[in-house]
Amino acid sequence: MRRAVNDLLGAYDKLIMDPVHGGIPLYRHEIQVIDHPLFQRLRNICQNDILSLVFPGATHSRFLHSVGVMHVGTRMFRSMIDAYLRERQLSEQTDLTLSQLDAIDYLAKTIRLGCLLHDSGHSSFSHQFTQARRIRELMSRQDRFRNLWTGVDFSQYHSEEPEELEHEHYSVRVAHEVLSAVDLEAAGLDRRDVIGIMETTDVRPSETFRRHSETFWNFIAGDEAKSGSMPDENIPGLVMDLLSSIVSGEIDADRADYMLRDGFHSSVTIGGLNLDHLLTNFRFGWDVSEPWLGLAITHKGLGALEDFVYSRHQMYRKVYAHKTALGFDWLLREAINEVLEDQENFEWIDICLSDMRFFAELTDSFFWEAFRKVARQNPQSYSFCIVNRVKLDHLDTREDLSEKGIARHSEWLARELGLNPAHVVTCSMRARFSNIQDNFNGIKVLVRDPINRARSLRKITEVSAFFSKFSDGTITHFYTRPTITLGPVEAMTE
Repeated sequence: MRRAVNDLLGAYDKLIMDPVHGGIPLYRHEIQVIDHPLFQRLRNICQNDILSLVFPGATHSRFLHSVGVMHVGTRMFRSMIDAYLRERQLSEQTDLTLSQLDAIDYLAKTIRLGCLLHDSGHSSFSHQFTQARRIRELMSRQDRFRNLWTGVDFSQYHSEEPEELEHEHYSVRVAHEVLSAVDLEAAGLDRRDVIGIMETTDVRPSETFRRHSETFWNFIAGDEAKSGSMPDENIPGLVMDLLSSIVSGEIDADRADYMLRDGFHSSVTIGGLNLDHLLTNFRFGWDVSEPWLGLAITHKGLGALEDFVYSRHQMYRKVYAHKTALGFDWLLREAINEVLEDQENFEWIDICLSDMRFFAELTDSFFWEAFRKVARQNPQSYSFCIVNRVKLDHLDTREDLSEKGIARHSEWLARELGLNPAHVVTCSMRARFSNIQDNFNGIKVLVRDPINRARSLRKITEVSAFFSKFSDGTITHFYTRPTITLGPVEAMTE
């Protein structure tokens, strides 16, 4: 119990200096996680694949991003705790009991580790790695999932085998490996609870988590919790859903950090995202009749939430879908395919994707060396383009075209410009915003009656028309490949 009190008072063991957030405190068990080779590998994986070829400052790593997400997730949770205590003490003098302190501390530390490990399964060049054709073939191999979990019971985290592996499945596997090597018992934590708030998992929480969940639910919902008829066995699921939404939800620590970090390192200021303003307006939302426990935002904080969504929308349009950046992404995927034409490379990557003993070898550095080797041997290669920044020549940009529309426009450009149709390359990025309205209905707006100050929760789209303005959008760039490359062209869509 003394440990919980000390930790909540800010007793930390180490401080990491981060260019975006400043000093980020770490506890002893978190230092052990960070020092593990499987986490250290994130230092050698760029957050934005090869975006630095367009925005030179964007060389930041998955390592710093992961530490930043942990920091933001902590701030989100503690900001809601602080606001709750502050508002309760306006109407009644409330002191936290030791069991409540212990529960809050346990959940906060679980969130921190979930955030820290959420991207630990990313391979070289982050998302572009799994978009490469030959990598997808490797990821889809029969028994890949079972080979990855050889000697370990994966059913404690996954109720069934996934049909196709994604980086989230590797994050779970890495998290199991790392947390198994860390003295979590000394920190009073259980790895099942940490991994249970990560994506793709279906976990039965520990007895410790269940006990703390009931304490937390009764603390938050108060008298309403006592008057409700919800079975006690449902409470841990509600709390786990709340924690999961902080790690990976529509408004989560991951998005908040990468928007701030990518904008900072790209030297691109878009929108008016103010993280401090947003966090101070988050609240715990609960409804014993549904039952529901999740994120709520004050009515006055809607403007900050709108800024968050608009900034994210603009980052997709102006940075991630930048015409030169998407062109380099296409070249990168083709260069990865080239590297895997070498049987020795192919077999080595195959081993790394199946065995945690070698997974740490999958970094950007491995492929950069392979690109240089291919470029030296073949100046007509895609690898040569990556190494020497030979970009695709941009022809045109269109939005919201269907697949047939893209093909027709590609043919029209080739015909009008006198190009070989096979030399026209198309790259698309789909900004998925159609789920904003549905998912944001999971975030309630806290409205108070001006007369009796009674609280009520409303769907966010009932209070603000702003969020209904967004829908999925596809940006497609058309290019002609560099004359230096003579290989077959394959149109790829992100």
